[in-house]
Amino acid sequence: MYLDRIVETKREETAKLAEHFSIDKAIETISSMPATKGFAQRLTAGKKRDMGLIAEVKKASPSKGLIRPDFNPVEIALTYEEAGADCLSVLTDAPYFQGSGEYLKAVRKAVNLPLLRKDFVIDERQIYEARLLGADAVLLIAAILTPEQISSFMKTAASIGLDSLIEVHSVEEMKQVLDLELYDGALIGINNRNLHTFETSLAATEVLSKLVPAGVPVISESGISSTLDMEFLRKTGASGVLVGEYFMRQKDIAAAVHNLMGPLQKEGSVHLHG
Repeated sequence: MYLDRIVETKREETAKLAEHFSIDKAIETISSMPATKGFAQRLTAGKKRDMGLIAEVKKASPSKGLIRPDFNPVEIALTYEEAGADCLSVLTDAPYFQGSGEYLKAVRKAVNLPLLRKDFVIDERQIYEARLLGADAVLLIAAILTPEQISSFMKTAASIGLDSLIEVHSVEEMKQVLDLELYDGALIGINNRNLHTFETSLAATEVLSKLVPAGVPVISESGISSTLDMEFLRKTGASGVLVGEYFMRQKDIAAAVHNLMGPLQKEGSVHLHG
């Protein structure tokens, strides 16, 4: 199973990271860095369409292999920004997704959008590292963390200005996460991909979003590739979507964003009909 292999690799990576990474030094550096850009806020109050969009900068995946051969992370990020994405997700896992922390750093310099470090966080050093790389949010995957770890990592993230996208893909995981005290800036990500079979079904968002109390924003992730999918997800009450592979396979990424998400709302237009 991919997930077990990935976590095993992460254990090796974080053991190496621990040899030279000082949390105290990281905190010192972070204290003089600019404030983060409010990832969760942008996807709720600040979104540019009726559904928020986290557009993903993604070269490859373990199940699909190479997705975009002509991969230029900065160019892709700038295209997403121009097309009205609210936030970006940047893969930093190297062995399985051909990502890199350097991609995140480069994208941070190029765009003004809030950024998610998309990786498999199993050690708090990765959270400090995410902030140093230029992230505004981290991904916490319930399938590879205990509820205690999620709670602790969320607290660490909040202490250095990072929001948390907490990803669940089953009823059991959702219940465990909702039992935790969710910090301001926490979002629930519902992964429509079954992490054991790698099959996707938007029914996951439909079923799991019903468990989420009002006021906790839900992001639907994976398997989203058509306006029909978007119509379906609007009815679930999701605040936004995370889309990567679909955009990465398109020749004209900007056109794909507009086609999938619809036109940008004009300033103030949201209030005209209220």
